[in-house]
This record gives sequence, structure tokens and C-alpha cells, in this order.
Amino acid sequence: MKIAVLAWGSLVSDPRGLQAVGAFVADGPLVPIEFCRVSHDGRLTLVIDETFGAVCTTYSTLSAIESLDEAVENLRSGEGTNAEEIGFVDLASGAQSDVAMERHPQAVATIAAWAKSNGYDAAIWTALASNFEEQGGEPFSVTAAIRYLESLESRDAEAFAPALDHIRKAPVKVETPVRAEVAKRWPAQRLG
Repeated sequence: MKIAVLAWGSLVSDPRGLQAVGAFVADGPLVPIEFCRVSHDGRLTLVIDETFGAVCTTYSTLSAIESLDEAVENLRSGEGTNAEEIGFVDLASGAQSDVAMERHPQAVATIAAWAKSNGYDAAIWTALASNFEEQGGEPFSVTAAIRYLESLESRDAEAFAPALDHIRKAPVKVETPVRAEVAKRWPAQRLG
């Protein structure tokens, strides 16, 4: 089975044990992504979000694993999440991840069409949801994300610098409104 692994965040530059045939390449499907998830260490991370996401080119690589279940487990392990958080489409059986269908059904359809047109049998990706409202204290917006980062800057300087660095080091094809506002609010030379 030929399985595509899709990514758009830190996994692109740090595959964390992912068994892949080559490096990630910016040839994946266009999906809506944004920095609207707060990670356990306070960073804003990228997720597919059909409400707030900007349509960006994703990155893909071929899994070195030919079993869908094993490829999902490999990605899950590298991402440090549970198996339910890994989205997938299996073109032969028509099976799709329930959680991905619930969280971003249009992206699932886009990914399936891309996988088919590129000769893959399946595709897998991390299908985390935005948790900004719960963790950030207000509904997500670009302004709310900047407020969250300003708050982090004032209360936890040790967490703020890596959080800003994480946004700056996102893959080059990932241009979102939050990333653009961060570049305006905190020009790179300020922390230099």
C-alpha cells in the first residue's frame, strides 16, 4: 500500500521517528490551516481549521510502511498523541477517519482527491482540533491569538521565546494571518 504522510508544521523539519522514504516536499493538498491550538507548553500550533484557516500548501512524503494501521501508529508515536487524533483516508476501502470527518470534512475530501490524483492508496495526517477557546480563554481570532501571545510574553518569558520561534520556523509555504501578525508585532530582529 502506497501511503502519503501529510504535514504542515514542525513535523516537516523534525520528523521525530517517522519512517518515510524521503524528506517532506511542498507538494501536498491545499488545506485551511492556522495557529489556533495551544500546546501543553503554551505554543500556538497549526491545525486544519475550516473556519479560521488560511488555505496553504501542505507537505507530503511517502511512508516507508505499507500497512495503514502501522503507518498510523508510526505517525501517532512521533506526534505524541493518540490514534484517534490521526486522520486517514483509505481509497481502496473508502474508509475515512471519523474524527477527521467530524473536524474538517471538506479537507478530508480534498486530501482524498489529492491522494487519488497522485497515485496513493491512502493518506494520513495529524487531525488535532483547535482548543484555543478552552486554553486561550476566548474564542479564536487573529486578535485573540496576538493577545494570547502578549499575555504569554508578560507572564512567562521563558515560554514566550520558544512560542514565537515556533511560529517563525513554520514551513515556508505556511503563510497564515496569525503568522503575518506575529511578524508585524514582533519583528525578528527584536529578539535577535
